[in-house]
Amino acid sequence: MNDMIAIYAIVALLGVPLGIYIARALSTQPSRIDTLFRVIETPIYRLAGVNSQSVMTWQVYALAILKLHVGLILLAWLVFMCQGLLPLNPDGIPGMKWDTALHTAVSFATNTNQQHYSGQAQLSHLSQTFAIVTLQFLTPATGLAVLVAIARTLLVARPAGTLKGVGNYYHDLTRTVVRVMLPLAAVVALLLTSQGVPSSYQAAHQVEMLDSQVEEVQSIPLGPVASMVAIKQLGTNGGGWYGPNSSVPLENPTPLANVIETASLTIIPFALLIAIALISGRRRLMMGIGAVMLTFSLISTSVVVSSERMPNAALVELSQPGANLEGKELRFGTDLSALWGSWTTQTSNGSVNAMHDSFNPMGGMMVLMDMFVNVTFGGVGVGLIGFFLYLMLAAFVGSLMVGRAPELFGKPLETREMRWISLAILAQPLVILGLSALTVAMPNAAGTSNPGFHGLSQVLYEFTSAFANNGSGFEGLGDDTPWWNLACVIALMVGRFLPMLVPLAVAGWLAAKRTAPAGRGTLPMDSPAFMGLTAGVIVIVNLLGFLPALVLGPIAEAVTQGF
Repeated sequence: MNDMIAIYAIVALLGVPLGIYIARALSTQPSRIDTLFRVIETPIYRLAGVNSQSVMTWQVYALAILKLHVGLILLAWLVFMCQGLLPLNPDGIPGMKWDTALHTAVSFATNTNQQHYSGQAQLSHLSQTFAIVTLQFLTPATGLAVLVAIARTLLVARPAGTLKGVGNYYHDLTRTVVRVMLPLAAVVALLLTSQGVPSSYQAAHQVEMLDSQVEEVQSIPLGPVASMVAIKQLGTNGGGWYGPNSSVPLENPTPLANVIETASLTIIPFALLIAIALISGRRRLMMGIGAVMLTFSLISTSVVVSSERMPNAALVELSQPGANLEGKELRFGTDLSALWGSWTTQTSNGSVNAMHDSFNPMGGMMVLMDMFVNVTFGGVGVGLIGFFLYLMLAAFVGSLMVGRAPELFGKPLETREMRWISLAILAQPLVILGLSALTVAMPNAAGTSNPGFHGLSQVLYEFTSAFANNGSGFEGLGDDTPWWNLACVIALMVGRFLPMLVPLAVAGWLAAKRTAPAGRGTLPMDSPAFMGLTAGVIVIVNLLGFLPALVLGPIAEAVTQGF
């Protein structure tokens, strides 16, 4: 318990100065930081042939995002299929199947990092670094760029008609990568290297077994692991160099490495609360949002930790009673494994240091709920963007409750805005439950390793993880099949771009409207009552959408087998 409290404290202590730095680094106001980084950024703009000073409308901004990501997906898809013919492949790994390669490219281009392959065995060093790590930098940077664009458009008070656009995507993206992601990843990579995480381009080491009676040789894959692990944790990417992720000693070798990687899960999402408060000037609003997020986080973590301290019902007759250690590294134990499992689903990261498929039913249900909510800190940038969606819905409901025309920050919320907000929120249950229903209707396609309730949970978890851009899994699935790869591609694409671009569009529409003066009936957006209403909306919407599926999955499993 003390370890968990210490990690929460580390994130809070480091997150405040980091948030101040991010606000200054991404602010439109000139600063000394500009002088330092302009030397790097100016050649990038020239090489890319873009005018970083031009102002884009929200439509042009969104189109630039889609165009870049389509290009990145096609390039990564090609690299994965052709890696057997490309350099930096000392272990002679062949190219991927077309459907696995497509799923992998889309997964990493959507900040999900859902893996239907085993990294050390199916990707070359070139694929890991040129394709995977590049996407792991660009995708969280895109989420942060869109968040900053929404903040400057929606949250900063200004007269109607004075804002010409939402910003410049290429300018925001470049500054985010160069000023935030690269420096932080470099520091964390060096720290992890100091702990023994591999950082080389050598081929796999062939090692003789300690048992002299065994003549076999063990192959130990190596590579520039530290650099990937750093950005996968910081960028809420997930994935992993090795198949079992950060439960592998090479990827997470020491207690200090585990603390560094765990803290990295939430450090940027937490810091963004500070950064957006400074950029927008709406400090009370961001404090309220932070309070809701922290409350959700503490509830989730407490439930998962309590669940994993209980015995595993399947092993009661086979071992001494005790905590559920199935699927966990003994060196981390249940508490640090449960903390990671809770945080990795609260932040849409998806990396693991224990197998979620082995969590007790209530622990498994809570990490599922984390992904349904997906705004308990959430991914880099997109967590706050998703919270703004619920904020908009709460403003609509709250305005009607006090007898006012629906409005947000004094701007009228009309049919067009509410239609798209509703679509962005309702797309989640429609896609997840729809694809889950189709899959369980085809048992041969599902490929579950467990019958009954847990088998349904495995299917539900996979599509939830894809839509929430999380990437973790109940890894009992045989998911490297054309059905799973292509079905998850649909969930990945819709789950990434619809909830991210709809708030951008709404911000652009509202910016063009006249602001109504505040009056006695104005709904105070930064009040504790409104934050409570928003939290209630988040809980109610997700319970209404997913409670029947939870009853048929983890709740039924808990009732029949034990919590």
